[in-house]
Amino acid sequence: MTVNTTSPASNSLGTIAFIGGGNMASAIIGGLIAQGQPKDRIVVVEPFEAARDALRSNFGIEAHADAAAAATALDSAGIVVWAVKPQTFKDAALAVAPHTASALHLSVAAGIPTDSISRWLGTGRIVRAMPNTPALVGKGMTGLFARAEVDAAGRSAIEQVVATTGQFVWVDQEAHLDAVTALSGSGPAYVFLFLEAMTQAGLDMGLTAEQSYRLGVATFQGASELAARSTEPAEVLRERVTSKGGTTHAAITHMQAQQVPAHFVAAMRAAEARAKELAAEFGK
Repeated sequence: MTVNTTSPASNSLGTIAFIGGGNMASAIIGGLIAQGQPKDRIVVVEPFEAARDALRSNFGIEAHADAAAAATALDSAGIVVWAVKPQTFKDAALAVAPHTASALHLSVAAGIPTDSISRWLGTGRIVRAMPNTPALVGKGMTGLFARAEVDAAGRSAIEQVVATTGQFVWVDQEAHLDAVTALSGSGPAYVFLFLEAMTQAGLDMGLTAEQSYRLGVATFQGASELAARSTEPAEVLRERVTSKGGTTHAAITHMQAQQVPAHFVAAMRAAEARAKELAAEFGK
């Protein structure tokens, strides 16, 4: 498994086509443009008119209603980014496939295995990604898996695209993307759940909602940055904050007695299991 945080150099990528123009596509598009990708080398196929209007207004790029309307641009695309809902992937792929036989494909669609994508598109040059929502602010973490047909140059091109939204991690088995989904793909929701609880606790103890929320957000930001800069494991960092008999010890002891860590692990295994179910359901 490889982790990378290098700066992108997206202005050398050629034409990039996006199938789907929602939040994740917009995050990548915004990052690409910020890093120098020419706007006339970005094209989007997006069926919803309001979304197309937003893409044109926000980024000044081409946005078409369907593959037929975007045929000329798709024919010249070197990279195709799939940002569609799992249940619409197959139909979209069958419509686009005649125009993208030589392209490199990057899928950010949840749960669709590359075997299915390869069958629908007629190519094995596919990288499957599991991003997360902090990509919207350039702080994302994306898990990546490349099929054997993707060479080093193809992997490098995908890295340049994904790095515009934050960090990325390569895994060498596609099944491991289910674990990535459980940890980082769904992970922001776990943080928000804890923020909800911390805000409520602050209210219960007499603080305002604004005070409680700001304290919680800043604590997550600071602790995450401290962990990112440290070479020590989380266990050691936790122990340094937890003086025996002190306030933190009281909180940690209570959570351990209630089996919070074990329940948290079980929750992520449930997310992993659901990721596998989605693959079976939509990858037919």
